[in-house]
Amino acid sequence: MASANTCWSEENFSCSICLDVFNNPVTTACGHNFCRTCITKFWDEQVQYKCPVCNKLFNTRPDLHVNTFLSELAAQFSTTVQVKEKLFVEQADVPCDFCTGTQLKAVKSCLECFMSFCQTHLEPHQRVARLQKHRLVEPVDRLEDRMCKKHDRLLELFCPTEQVCVCQFCTESDHRSHPVVPLKEEYEVKTAQLGKIEAEVQQMIQDRKQKIKEIKDTVELSTKNADREIAYGWQVFTALIGCVEKCRDEFNETVQEKLKSTEKQADDLIKELEQEIEDLTNRSSESKQLSHTKDHLHFLQAFRSLKDPPPTRDWSTVEVPPLSCVGTLGRSLDQLEETLNMEMKKLRGAAELMRVQQYEVDVTLDPETAHPELILSEDGKQVHHGTVEKTLPDNPKRFTQFIYVLTRQSFSSGRFYFEVQVKDKSKWYLGVARASINRIGEIIVTSEMGHWVLLFNKNGLFFKDNPSVRLPLRAELQKVGVFVDYDEGLVSFYDVEARVHLYSATGCTFSEPLYPLLCPSLHNGGTNSAPLIISPVNQTD
Repeated sequence: MASANTCWSEENFSCSICLDVFNNPVTTACGHNFCRTCITKFWDEQVQYKCPVCNKLFNTRPDLHVNTFLSELAAQFSTTVQVKEKLFVEQADVPCDFCTGTQLKAVKSCLECFMSFCQTHLEPHQRVARLQKHRLVEPVDRLEDRMCKKHDRLLELFCPTEQVCVCQFCTESDHRSHPVVPLKEEYEVKTAQLGKIEAEVQQMIQDRKQKIKEIKDTVELSTKNADREIAYGWQVFTALIGCVEKCRDEFNETVQEKLKSTEKQADDLIKELEQEIEDLTNRSSESKQLSHTKDHLHFLQAFRSLKDPPPTRDWSTVEVPPLSCVGTLGRSLDQLEETLNMEMKKLRGAAELMRVQQYEVDVTLDPETAHPELILSEDGKQVHHGTVEKTLPDNPKRFTQFIYVLTRQSFSSGRFYFEVQVKDKSKWYLGVARASINRIGEIIVTSEMGHWVLLFNKNGLFFKDNPSVRLPLRAELQKVGVFVDYDEGLVSFYDVEARVHLYSATGCTFSEPLYPLLCPSLHNGGTNSAPLIISPVNQTD
């Protein structure tokens, strides 16, 4: 029976209707087998009941009985097929070279036979004495590629000199003078190198992902900057267009006023001429009437009143000059140019201020540097001059003569910007200074000595240098912005409320950290008691 089973195929256990392995097989009176579901459905669709295989007719619908024996055999066959299929599908990495038809998975490879064997076909190597001497290894795919082409031996060594795999015979010939190591040893070395390479590759991947993020962040920032610039540009050009339209309207109004004046002059003269014409016409009527009288006495008496003409103007010199607008347009354009220049200067300053404000930094005052007479707020944002000098421990960072204070934060590269409220102050210093400026005794406030500051006092506004630069001031300062581009050597000051540029020190040489510097100056009996206040930037001002 076992031998017979090995000859059975899937056809012996297949339903002739569905062509699949029997499922709940039943047998008809003519001896043919079908799945119960298949034959039942078949007869449900027929007028006559007949066998699908031999076409035998039945007078009545036959009673079907399960073929128990065939059902068990079909179940066993189905299980065997599934196991074999699973074995082949899941384990077919190295197939048996002896299997015909469906190849099973090899369990060993023979280095003498250059073939791989499943468990069944490996049996001779386990039984025959001569074959037992063959060297068996774990299944190896493409075994012929693992053999030395020259010596027909297994490649089981590695030559680091030439970076090739060799067999034992190679070490006695071509690679006699070369050091060799087992494949496993070189495998471990190369595996470690591969791990390092993989780590480097992963790092490169991460670096590139980071670069992608940086690029996307740059694009996002650029988009925001572009939107802001477009919005502000719209405001700028709208303002400039407004200036042009205003100048156009004023020009039109001027020309219309000149035209009205000419029309009025002409109208007045025409009225006067019409009045004289009316008077002369009346006189002409009287003359014609008198010319027809025959009464000598009446004629002579009336003629005396007619001989003197009514008073009239000498119109030979009177004229209405045509409207002339020569120079009007030119003067309007000159005025427009002057207005636009002023407006553009103002708008450029505002645009520049908006750009530098994006480099705002959060700074707080450092009490360790503050002159003993200075009073700082708890949040480190305000400073004013007190009336009493505090007794403080010696500190090399503290200013002892000039009433200065620096911030805790310093800057050694890049760009930074901060704003300070100077409202209601009659004198102050404000700017940046390098870390090494003198803290004790006399201080020379120039850029050469490491100070880049503005000074405001009763005489006006100055950039302190040698010599100092006097700056124009059209209105009282409320808030001052300070911008530094460390790498470009630039320090700029802005009137924040008026949104105009005040002054820029260019070509500066920075070789050490820079600190924002504030000096509220003396209390001066209360006239200069207001504090200097480090304020947050508000770009909508």
